[in-house]
Amino acid sequence: MDALIKIKNEMDPTLTFRRSCREGICGSCAMNINGSNTLACLCRIPTEDKTAKKSVDIYPLPHMSVVKDLVPDMSNFYKQYKSIKPYLQAKQASTPGKENLQSKKDRALLDGMYECILCACCSTSCPSYWWNGDKYLGPAVLMQMYRWVVDSRDGATAERLKFVDDPMKLYRCHTIMNCTNVCPKGLNPGMIHFTPPYPFTPPSRFSRPHLSCDSMCDLISTGEKIAKLKKAVHDSHEAVGAAAH
Repeated sequence: MDALIKIKNEMDPTLTFRRSCREGICGSCAMNINGSNTLACLCRIPTEDKTAKKSVDIYPLPHMSVVKDLVPDMSNFYKQYKSIKPYLQAKQASTPGKENLQSKKDRALLDGMYECILCACCSTSCPSYWWNGDKYLGPAVLMQMYRWVVDSRDGATAERLKFVDDPMKLYRCHTIMNCTNVCPKGLNPGMIHFTPPYPFTPPSRFSRPHLSCDSMCDLISTGEKIAKLKKAVHDSHEAVGAAAH
């Protein structure tokens, strides 16, 4: 980031890129540096290794339309994020002045998801998203969707699962795991897949499905894996819908 600012200030004032916090929090400066998606503010220019190449290759996030220089068009990404309704939909209106409480166990289920800064490093590193970005929601949006599915305070579980139970929205993941490899926050969006069993039962609520590809990453056939994922999601939202009624 310092190098880019120096170039803009001293060499080429027309150079365009996004930046804000410079602390790896806002996600604005996501770009492709030396072949890997990352945040410019967290990426160092290597100086210790004398054998390292002298130049640093910097590109905008891959497979997105470019507005100018290092600024990609994030419109489709944000549109997909908006489509999952990324906000709490409580069953009933909360009492004014009273908190919507959550147990420590339920709160712990959000760890590894709420930290996402929506930088799109993961989604734009995913070949499935490159090929089907207009339909496939991608790892970042799917992880945020699941963040609300497992939130014990949310009352729209059945609707959320039904929305994502689609041949293109969810079932394009091939567990390539580029998304997990490049996440600047150290999260694991590649493990977000719908599979039983249900590991916990929140008090006064029906069980929520657990998302993990642990049990199916060893499947030889991608077709078998997708079929199994689809059945798991379908069964999950049918069960949740029945419990809700």
